[in-house]
Amino acid sequence: MEICSNDFEDLRTHYETDLGKALDMERKIAKQLFHLIENALDEDLADAFSSHLEETRDHIEKVEALLILHRGQTRGKTCKAIDGLLDEAAEAIAEVGDVCIGDIHLIGVAQQIEHHEIAVYGSLRRRAELLGLAHDAVVIDSIEADEMNADGLLSAISERANLIRAI
Repeated sequence: MEICSNDFEDLRTHYETDLGKALDMERKIAKQLFHLIENALDEDLADAFSSHLEETRDHIEKVEALLILHRGQTRGKTCKAIDGLLDEAAEAIAEVGDVCIGDIHLIGVAQQIEHHEIAVYGSLRRRAELLGLAHDAVVIDSIEADEMNADGLLSAISERANLIRAI
């Protein structure tokens, strides 16, 4: 696929803008993960959230480095989509009262956030590839893989948590 020069610059502008939104997203998720950790009753789930917090901090550093490479700074636009998902997570935390469904509820909202992150990074990776930004594509691919692994772990915990709670 050939990209015209005007389209190339437009694609690059959108790519850099969305990198800034990804940074905003990761920073907000890091704050929310503290609340998920505090409210998880299942030890494996709390550990999974803690591990993902460490990964999220690493993602923040990686995205900041890419933004500095391209823009010389890390300021960016707000990720409005994550605001809605994090509002849902805050509501889920507030509603956790029934021990039997609390963790399952937290996993559900956490997976919604993971799925958004997977979509964001998949789109960014593809645009980096189209722009010929091989280094960016590798970095973003590693972040996307982390998000997919986190989602898989949450699915595994959910299956076990659902089984235990149903008994």
